[in-house]
Amino acid sequence: MDPLTPGTHTIDAGGIVQSYHVSGTGPVCVAHPGGPGMAWDYLRMPAVEEHLTMVYTEPIGTGASGRLAKHPHGYTRERYADALDALITHLGVPGVHLLGHSHGGFVAQHYALKHADRLAGIILYESAPVTGPEHVAEAIAGMEEFARRNAGNPALPGVLDAWRSVPEISDDESLTSAAQGLFPAYFADYWGRGEFAETRKAVRGFFISGLGDRLDPIGIDDRELLGSITTPALVIVGRHDFICGPRWAAELHEGIPGSELVVLEDSGHFGHLEQPAEFARAVAGFVGA
Repeated sequence: MDPLTPGTHTIDAGGIVQSYHVSGTGPVCVAHPGGPGMAWDYLRMPAVEEHLTMVYTEPIGTGASGRLAKHPHGYTRERYADALDALITHLGVPGVHLLGHSHGGFVAQHYALKHADRLAGIILYESAPVTGPEHVAEAIAGMEEFARRNAGNPALPGVLDAWRSVPEISDDESLTSAAQGLFPAYFADYWGRGEFAETRKAVRGFFISGLGDRLDPIGIDDRELLGSITTPALVIVGRHDFICGPRWAAELHEGIPGSELVVLEDSGHFGHLEQPAEFARAVAGFVGA
């Protein structure tokens, strides 16, 4: 079967099953979702599919893709990048574009540093150059701002309870529950628009520990490496993203030579859902250029 036939496919990625989904028409763009551990389908982009052939990965450790022997540990960027490389090799398309959302942006940055020759461009969508205490502090401040904006909303305590539950997550069920509980915080105006309830119910998570093979914390700090990225880059961020917001997008944009920056003024973490036309215009314009 043609590896770009619309529908679901699987390949062998170094002895691990890698599932992916194809939809749309036009130049090829491979999309890596966030988390780590979130099911791929929240990232579906119908407006972008009108312009591009979207290849949505199910990262190893999630969905129909395989698990590592030490699951839920060992899911480093190196492993994600190796699985991506196997997929891009299988597609057989020279110079694909690579879109990484949230944690997928960390993977895309890493892949661009290792395999620039295989890419026509990268799209860092709600990403950041660093994890750890500095990133966590920024997220806490963002959540506090979200709580101030929504003070008095009877649904706010449920979101804050989900936020407080994050450190205790240890299985798929608890991750899914926390992700669904936190869902409104990822939007500029979830309750005001009232159209994302079904999307919220469909969110699924697969617990990934964030520890390496030796149970060592997986930390990321690409700030000194950004200047080495030679692949054309587009950075997209929602103005109201509490977890990977404008501060981090600005650092990526300033650090990557020649990058473009698009700020979606009426979006949070999910601009492809909140402002699909504007998001698609930015992505398709970048690819077309």
